[in-house]
Amino acid sequence: MAITTSTSTATPATTTAAKTTTTGTNSTTGNIAKSLGLGSGTDTVALVKSLVDAQFAGKTAQLTKRQDTLTSQVSTLSEVKSGITGFANALTTLVKNGTLATQLTSSSGVVRASVLPGARVAGTMASVSVTRLASAQVAVTRDAVPEGTALGTGSLTLKFGKVDGNGSFNWNGKDIDPIVLTSGDAASLQGIADKITSAKAGVTASVVSDANGQRLVLKGASGEEQAFTLTATPDTANNGLEKLNVGFDGSTSGARMVTQAGNAQLTVDGVELSRDTNSVTGAIPGVRLELTGLTAGVPATIGTTPPTDAISQAVTDFVATYNEVMATVQKATDPITGALRADPATASLKRSLQRLTLTELTTATDDTPSRLAQIGVATNRDGTLRVETAQLAKALADNPAALEAMFVAGTGATGKGLSAALNAISLAAVDTQTGLGATSARYTKAQSAIDDEKTKVTTQSETVSTRMTQQFAASEARVAAYKAQQAQMETMVKMWTADR
Repeated sequence: MAITTSTSTATPATTTAAKTTTTGTNSTTGNIAKSLGLGSGTDTVALVKSLVDAQFAGKTAQLTKRQDTLTSQVSTLSEVKSGITGFANALTTLVKNGTLATQLTSSSGVVRASVLPGARVAGTMASVSVTRLASAQVAVTRDAVPEGTALGTGSLTLKFGKVDGNGSFNWNGKDIDPIVLTSGDAASLQGIADKITSAKAGVTASVVSDANGQRLVLKGASGEEQAFTLTATPDTANNGLEKLNVGFDGSTSGARMVTQAGNAQLTVDGVELSRDTNSVTGAIPGVRLELTGLTAGVPATIGTTPPTDAISQAVTDFVATYNEVMATVQKATDPITGALRADPATASLKRSLQRLTLTELTTATDDTPSRLAQIGVATNRDGTLRVETAQLAKALADNPAALEAMFVAGTGATGKGLSAALNAISLAAVDTQTGLGATSARYTKAQSAIDDEKTKVTTQSETVSTRMTQQFAASEARVAAYKAQQAQMETMVKMWTADR
């Protein structure tokens, strides 16, 4: 009877435990996690984490290793790209600033000489005499008007031509649309000046003030063919607009001539020349002459200074920078440790750099040097370069023009100078189809794929963790029920034993 009663009494406890299990199964994962271990005493939270980590450890380690490798490859790739592009850009800048080209000299301060873009002036010599500077016609109105005085409305007509030796104006026959002055334009002398200038007809106007009031100043372009007249046509007679007339007949002109339009007169190596500007080209091949004064019977001698020291320093600097770039490329392509050892674009860049000293940099047809290897740039066994200073000095002394030609600005892989050859290598290296640009795109795609895989692993591990947590929760509930039943039975056994 006692045993039967004990069993029957234990049944409600079992039912309660079962209810507890059911309730625990339907709780949220967070509540389950808090109750884990309460039945068995085991730290099942840590156990679940360990089991999940162990299940995905291999995949996680694999992804981490791949990501670390890609990070190293991307970093190295950026370093290589920066190195070659920076090298090419620096050389291009050096070449374009003109310091590696023959410099022009002038014995006179009133005749300045400069090299035209892309021109070669090695060996240039010339004698220049200047007897007249080019000038622009400048006219100033005779009558001053008080500031803010309004003149009449009407129109202004410009004509251009040339003044002959007798002082007569010869119109060039080209009609120009009249400049129409409204009441707003003619409200002040400044308004008229602004209207003339804005017409862009070949004359600019400004207003000057003196003790008597304001005067209009008109200025044309330089050159004897740029003489001009201005004829005012008032809307009403004698409205003041006629004061602006500019002509070469003193009786009708309302302005006086300050300077006459004229050409520059110069002689270059005995050849007389006339130019409408003081910036003269075409007189000496590849040279621009800036005339600022007269030579006063003492011709200016135009000569040249070869850039020997600048080229020597440029070669030394080129070799030093090349070695820095090559060191980066060699490290990246090391067959054992190089991050880019399997990248064909980096390998191609390395080969291109190695061939640079043997590349034809000029189109020389005789025995003059045209390659870096011929002017003292030698290759070491490790792929770096060195400068044979004695050979470089001899090349500069024997063929200064040939070495200068190597450092001209140009485009193309060969025959257009060192800068062009290096730029061709740089452009090929960063090409987005076959060069480092393509490699960069490939690495970016691989990084994106790894990120997707890591996200997938994270999702999978969370799913497994949730499932295990629920399973352990159910198990803990059963253990708790068994322990409760055991405790009840032990209590009843003790009571039964005590009755005996």
